[in-house]
Amino acid sequence: MTNKIIEVQNIKVNITNINDSDYICISDFTKFKEGKSTSDDVIRNWLRNRITLEFLGTWESIYNPDFNSVEFDGFKSEAGLHTFTLSVTEWCNKTNAIGIYSKRGKYGGTYTHKDIAFEFASSISPVFKLYLIKEFERLKELENQNREWDVKRILTKNNYLIHTDAIKNYILPSKDYYKNREWLKYAEEADILNVALFNTTAKRWIELNPNLAKNSNVRDYASINELTVLSNLESHNAELIKEGKSKEERFEISSSIAKYQLDILNNAEKIKLLGKKDNI
Repeated sequence: MTNKIIEVQNIKVNITNINDSDYICISDFTKFKEGKSTSDDVIRNWLRNRITLEFLGTWESIYNPDFNSVEFDGFKSEAGLHTFTLSVTEWCNKTNAIGIYSKRGKYGGTYTHKDIAFEFASSISPVFKLYLIKEFERLKELENQNREWDVKRILTKNNYLIHTDAIKNYILPSKDYYKNREWLKYAEEADILNVALFNTTAKRWIELNPNLAKNSNVRDYASINELTVLSNLESHNAELIKEGKSKEERFEISSSIAKYQLDILNNAEKIKLLGKKDNI
């Protein structure tokens, strides 16, 4: 379970993730609503509304196979009456609801699935709801960009294992490479690709970037396009090693591949950005 915070019209809103679903703290929304009512009062008044209950019941019926529809029908029949009250805890306990829950302690409050949170936001302010959706979408877009970069980085590291395995089996016949310091040849092989793609060796990059290089290397600062190409180069170089190509031959081939693939990816990205501008 992770917790993130977005800011909606100067109000900090907590978001947590449960089983790959986003739950938003609607208690935070009530800070936007003026008056002396507590967040619990605002949410309780919203719950006793018949339209709200019908929305919650429909959502649970779609996504929750254990939803107690019998108890729900009882609540719905009483909704709208002056004597009818309903708390989040009572709703959850009697209907086995999963779309809303109360949490205590740090980041405490009433959390609902994002679908329900957007519905609740409508009762707070239509303007607030629009800004909420906008900030939420911005958060998801940022998460997707980070996830894409992480996947490419993992892919590169996995292919690097293939790469080093090929070096060990075809260039270093001796298994005792730690003792004989032949492991240094791994770095040389990596630098063939570093120079082909980044135009620098790992050591030279560290010399030029001492502040950045404490716990990282040139590949940690690569773009997604560069990491994609690097992943391809590592697999291709492993095959070239098996074929017995010399370092000079492999460097020339890798440089050519790197330039060709990077140009394609970068140009495709430019076209995509131009397309977005044309639609504005």
